[in-house]
Amino acid sequence: MSEFEAGARPLGGTEHSWCRAVPGGTGITVLAILLSRRPNFPVLQNALQELQDAHPILSSKLHPSRTTGTFSFIPSSDPHVQIERISLSSTEDILKIPKQSPSLFPFHLIIEHEFARNPWAEPEFSEAQLIFATAYELPDDKWAVVLRLHTGACDRTASAGLLREVLRLMADGVTDGEIGSKVEGSLGTIEEYVPAGKANKPFWARGKDMIGYSLNSFRLANLNFVDVEQPRSSQWVRLKFNPEVTNQFVSCCKSREIKLCGVLAAAGLIAARALKCIPNDQTSEKYAVVTLVDCRSELDPPLHANSVGFYHSAILNTHDIRGGEKLWELAKRCYMSFADAKKWNKHFTDMSDLNFLMCRAIENPGLTPSSSLRTSFISVFEDPIIDESNEKLKEIGLEDYVGCASAHGVGPSLAIFDTIRDGSLDCACVYPAPLHSREQMQELVDNMERIIVDGLNA
Repeated sequence: MSEFEAGARPLGGTEHSWCRAVPGGTGITVLAILLSRRPNFPVLQNALQELQDAHPILSSKLHPSRTTGTFSFIPSSDPHVQIERISLSSTEDILKIPKQSPSLFPFHLIIEHEFARNPWAEPEFSEAQLIFATAYELPDDKWAVVLRLHTGACDRTASAGLLREVLRLMADGVTDGEIGSKVEGSLGTIEEYVPAGKANKPFWARGKDMIGYSLNSFRLANLNFVDVEQPRSSQWVRLKFNPEVTNQFVSCCKSREIKLCGVLAAAGLIAARALKCIPNDQTSEKYAVVTLVDCRSELDPPLHANSVGFYHSAILNTHDIRGGEKLWELAKRCYMSFADAKKWNKHFTDMSDLNFLMCRAIENPGLTPSSSLRTSFISVFEDPIIDESNEKLKEIGLEDYVGCASAHGVGPSLAIFDTIRDGSLDCACVYPAPLHSREQMQELVDNMERIIVDGLNA
């Protein structure tokens, strides 16, 4: 199929960067639902069709150009998503793979298994769909329904909206033709919607920043690597607070006029330094924090939160850590560094610079420490996803759900996907293994939890 066929759209710079990143293992978005009963497959199938009808990009395919090295979204002649069903015996075969982690729940391992399913990594793929659906039969009569998406076509805000909508449609028991979804128009790239003048940067300033980003990357500290040789995959650990602690957490942030992202980043930096057992004040280390910003409300025209596509940008800040830092002081510093950069539109002016550097790291892993492809220590989102459940969701047997993305290609050592669900802060913390071990990252996240709770009590 020609990339110039009617309806095809070339990818913008940010989307192109993700298309370069996903084959290496970063940017496979996984939306996983745990059910205590068998899903109603006709209803689920119709729910997915409704989503595709409402968001045309989900009916498209990713098409690479062999001559130019670029990508396009093209209309699909058969956009229907087929739900792959995995029997209990096949699921048990999958769950036998990580024998070193017998204590992990099947649902946890299924998410890690989905991180590794990468149809966009085939070296000669000519076209690939952007959404896949799989239903796993689990032990104890449970089921996991998983949607796997290309992050370049669906960022965290959009994927959270899709997950919310799938649950609603499953709970409502929709059948074909009952909804009549409002069809979303064909949307452009984030670069097309940046307000006039906000991405402007003088030529010499851009050159100076590019040199600064490049030189700083060689001075950045990282969490100690465990295994830099073996093939990598993404694993995750969970950081969760009950509603009482979450409410106290949010209140403390509001009283200090900072956001949760600053505290999560600060706790991660303090925990990373402590994990290295370096005496306080002996050596200062410079750590990088990437904060991801949902730009929809700032674009021209503004986009709705449910607009499917990639409309996030990033701000990179570095912080010198000597050990002995207090949580709230460091959280204030982390957040204000980010807020000041955002006030000066760094999420727009530096967008192309960071995309360029990400692609250079993919092409030249040796430019990163130990060829690890680590571009920062931690990434956080400016704002958490807010979700509230209802009785209808209990009726379909909903026990749990998680939305996050893989990070074992180019990216941070720890990517935090935070959600406040029914008043509880629930974070999926994704990391590259065996570059980092499960034991190492569990200790890091446990220390983050302790640091935050101690900070709240203090």
